[in-house]
Amino acid sequence: MTDIFDVIADGTRRDILQLLLRRAADGDAGTSVSQIVSELGISQPTVSKHLKVLRESELVSVREDGQRRFYSIEVEPLEVVDDWLVPFLVDAFGDGAPDIDLSLAPLPDGAAHAAEVFGRAAASAKHVVATAIKRLGN
Repeated sequence: MTDIFDVIADGTRRDILQLLLRRAADGDAGTSVSQIVSELGISQPTVSKHLKVLRESELVSVREDGQRRFYSIEVEPLEVVDDWLVPFLVDAFGDGAPDIDLSLAPLPDGAAHAAEVFGRAAASAKHVVATAIKRLGN
């Protein structure tokens, strides 16, 4: 399996993931290749090439409907990135991280699931870091 960091290092793939996340948050049950091509303004062969890499790394899932394919983001593989990144955020902000008040409408199921996964991973990472710091202090 390709390293997740190599996969998301490509700007076009990040753009595709952001588009799929945004459309999932809007309640879409999948995005077609033609919609991705239209919204990002890149060629169909380029989109297909990048979607293949994203599928192989399990960052997107595909649903076939006749000749059309609809892609959706899969957040679980991003937990590896989250687990790696959170300790740096904790170091940067610690308990002094700014509070952000966002009064928004309830999230669609896909986005709510992504937020829940991210929150669990962040809490777990914070616990691991805090435990390690306590051990170093003793």
